[in-house]
Amino acid sequence: MTTDASPSPAHGSAKHLYQRHQAVLPDWLAVYYADPIELTHGEGRHVWDAEGNKYLDFFGGILTTMTAHALPEVTKAVSEQAGRIIHSSTLYLNRPMVDLAERIAKLSGIPDARVFFTTSGTEANDTALLLATAYRRSNQILAMRNSYHGRSFTSVGITGNKGWSPTSLSPLQTLYVHGGVRTRGPYADLDDAGFIAACVADLEDLLGHVRPPAALIAEPIQGVGGFTAPPDGLYAAFREVLQERGILWIADEVQTGWGRTGDNFWGWQAHGQNGPPDILTFAKGIGNGMSIGGVVARAEVMNCLDSNSISTFGGTQITMAAGLANLTYLLEHDLQGNARRVGGLLIERLRAIAAQLPGVREVRGRGLMIGVELVKPGTDQADPDGAAAVLEAAREGGLLIGKGGGHNTSVLRIAPPLSLTVAEAEEGAAILERALRSTQF
Repeated sequence: MTTDASPSPAHGSAKHLYQRHQAVLPDWLAVYYADPIELTHGEGRHVWDAEGNKYLDFFGGILTTMTAHALPEVTKAVSEQAGRIIHSSTLYLNRPMVDLAERIAKLSGIPDARVFFTTSGTEANDTALLLATAYRRSNQILAMRNSYHGRSFTSVGITGNKGWSPTSLSPLQTLYVHGGVRTRGPYADLDDAGFIAACVADLEDLLGHVRPPAALIAEPIQGVGGFTAPPDGLYAAFREVLQERGILWIADEVQTGWGRTGDNFWGWQAHGQNGPPDILTFAKGIGNGMSIGGVVARAEVMNCLDSNSISTFGGTQITMAAGLANLTYLLEHDLQGNARRVGGLLIERLRAIAAQLPGVREVRGRGLMIGVELVKPGTDQADPDGAAAVLEAAREGGLLIGKGGGHNTSVLRIAPPLSLTVAEAEEGAAILERALRSTQF
């Protein structure tokens, strides 16, 4: 890392701030690093902490700073909107909300689409589950093993990752399906076609034993689960089975949307042979840090609710202004193409590094959504301690990354802003290589 300035005495040290944090915030509110850092400002793909240390940001506030830190176009749009009106609720007509809804409806690929805005991905998934269960008159949900869908009571209840699911209580009955993790589990040794066939057979067998569920909810690439994904076409094959029974498909695009995967604008498009999902959820990157989530569904499904509703903060003017500016920048600068090009180079660079390190089990991903899975050298056992050590060493070297995974949090998660340059990708890869080599690898 590099130090550009001294910490401000008015704010005190990060250590003192962490003590205050611990005194008033929940114990389960996780923070990174043995000595947590306070980020005070950012620009482009870099951030600075309160001590003046500069970091290359390869996690973007959990895949949320999608285009760049302090992007002038977004900052200007937010500032100008704040000078007019910040909020009015959905009880009044809202031009920025309609403008953004029109653009997202068209981009979604869902025919006759309707859009409902929320404040987070959790709330978006909650809404999708409400729509599906109301439309189908069923409280049964199919979900993927190793999945994550949010922290609300309902979304926790369908999450297939015990590390992020603190209770088994739920208003929904959840049935878990194989297929989200390609290289672990009972079908890992099959080729792609065999893997898909086995997962489809498992789904069909499961459906033969239960009343028809409301929907399958699935992340095209599992985020918290460690950036795992099935072979292309799995969800298309699932879709065929679901359609025969009238079961809806919910694509959770909270982490995979907006071109992050490079090859496609939405993650579902890698599985789109049987058409788009019935419901699509989004959040994170669209606001570039502003709190925007949402649901897209065909009108028949979206309009199935028979009671009134509003959203106090979903679609508020200031967040919609940010979303419009951010989406415009992303499309005009072809950041999806940049994610494909620079992400492809970064993945190949990391795979070359991994080939020399016995503690790296796999480098996987698409575009700028990359997972590096660590194991204890010479085994196939997850190494969460090793992942934690690499996270610390990367920070010391000036690189911020994330971690996750359904097998004891042993996957390094790499998801920079989509404007990442080739030079920055090379710099980040070099720092990560040093971090890997400096630990037990």
